Parts: sequence; structure tokens; C-alpha cells
Amino acid sequence: MSNNWRASNRVKQIQKSAIHEMTRLSKEIDDVSFLSWAKPTSDAPKHINDGAIKAINEGLVGGYSTNAGILELRQEIVKKLKRDNNIPATPDQIIVTVGAIEGLMDAIMAIIDPGDEVILPTPTYSTHIRQVIIASGIPVLVPLNEEEGFALDIEAIKKAITPKTKAILYCSPNNPTGTVFSEKELRQLAALALENNLMIITDEAYEYFVYDNHKHFSIGSIPEMKKNVVSCFTFTKTYAMTGWRIGYLQADDALIPQIKKAHIPFAICAPVVSQYAALAALKGPQDCITEFRDHYLKTRDLMCDRLDQLSSIFQYVKPAGSYLMFPKIVHEEGQDSMAFCKKLLKEAKVSTTPGIAFGPTGESHLRLSFCVPEEQINKAFDRMEVYFK
Repeated sequence: MSNNWRASNRVKQIQKSAIHEMTRLSKEIDDVSFLSWAKPTSDAPKHINDGAIKAINEGLVGGYSTNAGILELRQEIVKKLKRDNNIPATPDQIIVTVGAIEGLMDAIMAIIDPGDEVILPTPTYSTHIRQVIIASGIPVLVPLNEEEGFALDIEAIKKAITPKTKAILYCSPNNPTGTVFSEKELRQLAALALENNLMIITDEAYEYFVYDNHKHFSIGSIPEMKKNVVSCFTFTKTYAMTGWRIGYLQADDALIPQIKKAHIPFAICAPVVSQYAALAALKGPQDCITEFRDHYLKTRDLMCDRLDQLSSIFQYVKPAGSYLMFPKIVHEEGQDSMAFCKKLLKEAKVSTTPGIAFGPTGESHLRLSFCVPEEQINKAFDRMEVYFK
């Protein structure tokens, strides 16, 4: 009997996720030391869980919220954006989303038509590339300047702009490199966008985890960019709320109704219990953010120290932000990052993420996560030191 079903061409062209493939393979091996998961190992702080429990007990979570999200939550987000991002906003300019991921997808669907080009400085989060493809857009991958610490290459971006270019999508702090794009770079990017009437879509998931006197800068804070930016944020990283799947975006009044048209068929609304957890996160004590940042700074420095001992295998740029880093494999077997990571997993029981997952310029690298306990990092590097002897 013939099977007439076939997948869409846009989905077929998406490669299987190397990140999830490594996760699958890791589960087949006992006693793996994980440096591959970009998820905090700590749980969400107690006051966040308590806020959700209170909302459940009060019978507040059984129905839908408004599509844009609970008004009180959006009001608190407005305060946060003004205080921490210097972005002036109103509650009507906010949509609460299923993580930053859904917000990014909503924005892409609202902005681009099939065949439109979206510039992505790479290496970048692999999902961004996939989202453009799912929207039938064309990802245009412009390499970051690794010699300059994975800086934005403004001239290369300028040269990549064509009549089909509709948007630029970036994340800062960057996943996977940990780069924090400077205010100067982002103002140059903003000028390019205005000059060419392009939209900028930002992923600012790691906004609070910035080190060594670097500063996170939100391009949405530039007054002239008000109509040209969709800024996407998440509670996931900030408050270790991975499983709650809750984020938000901010955009100009004229664009919000169009983004909402994409948001409704994707989600109707964000999970209401998660919205109350997010409300508790914003209204409660914020010292957990400082504690997480202090921990990540400590584990970053530990990972750098351990990488220094393996300088014949890896070269790295010290990450200025996030809880990720992206060393280059200088070992002779490093040309194929997927094969390298699979072998490292099988023979040394260390799980890492192949750089090819983050675009072609990620090849010959691997992504390491330092949002794990110190003993996990030491265990992994002890094994690698023995393995590479």
C-alpha cells in the first residue's frame, strides 16, 4: 500500500538537531558528565513556586488569560523594562509568550514573507536559523569575528544586505559563544537597520549574566529604533524557570496586533499558572539573580582554568556573558565536531554539544555549559585530561 503522505519541503530541509541527538546518545551511557545542557541545574526560587501554588489554590489558573497575558504581569514587565533595559513601554506593547522561543517565532512570522532574507550573525542559537526556515524565509549567515572575540562584523552585515533583506536576528549575550555585543556595535547595527528600513529581532535571554565590567545593552532602548525592534526576553534563564515555559516580547503599538495574529494560533495564551509564577518572580526578591550570576562567574573561571590545562586540544575566547562558551578544537580530530563529540561521549563519558549545531561557522568548535556544579566541571575535565593524554 503506497504512502501518499510527505513532509513539507521547508521542514525537510531542517537538519536533525545535533543538540537533541547528543542528549539522546547521552542517555544510552551510564555515568555521563554533562557539559552540554544549557539549562540551570538549580530549581526556581521558592517564592516563585509559592506564587504558582497560591494562584492554583485561589482558582486563578483554570481558564485562559487574555491573549497578551495577565494585565498585572504586563504592568510588572513594563517596570522591569524601564528599570533594567531602559526601554519605555506600555502594557499594550507587551505579549507574554511560551518562552522567548515562541515570541521569536511570532515576531518572525509577523515580519517576513516567503523568500524574505533574515541576517543572522553566526555562530548563533540553532533554533533561530530553523525558525526562519519554518517561516519560509532565507537565513543569511554572516560570521562573527572570532579573532575579535566573536564580535559583530558590521561591514560584513552591511555587504549581506540585499533588496530581499527584511530583518536582522541576533542574541546577546550570545548562545553559544558567550559574547556580549557592545553598545557601540549595536548602535552601528541600529544605524544600518534604519538606513535600510530593516527590522531587528533580539533574543536577550541571558541579559543578567554579564561579567568583567561588560554591560548588556538593549537595542530597543534607542528612541529612533522604536518602530524597528521586537525585543524578546524570557524568565527561563533569569530565574531558573526552564520548565515553566514563560517569556515575553515588546514591540511598537503598530506591530503588536500583527504579532498577536501569529501568537494566537501558536499558543492562544501563555500557560496561566506560569504567568502567575512569573508575576511572583518579578514582584519577589531579586537576590536570586545575583546568586546565579556569582555562581556562573565562578564556574566560568573554573572552566577556563581547566581548559588552560588542555591548550593543545582547545583554544577559547573567555565568555563575557551567558553560561556558555565555545572553544575551538585544535586537536587533529576536531574538523568534524559531531564525530568529535560522539567519540568524546562514548570513550570519555563527557557530553558536549558539537559546534556545527550553531551554523557552518561553528564547525571545529564545541559548546560547553558552565551552569552546572563545580564538581561536574571538574569530573568532566578530569576525564578529558586522562582521555587526551
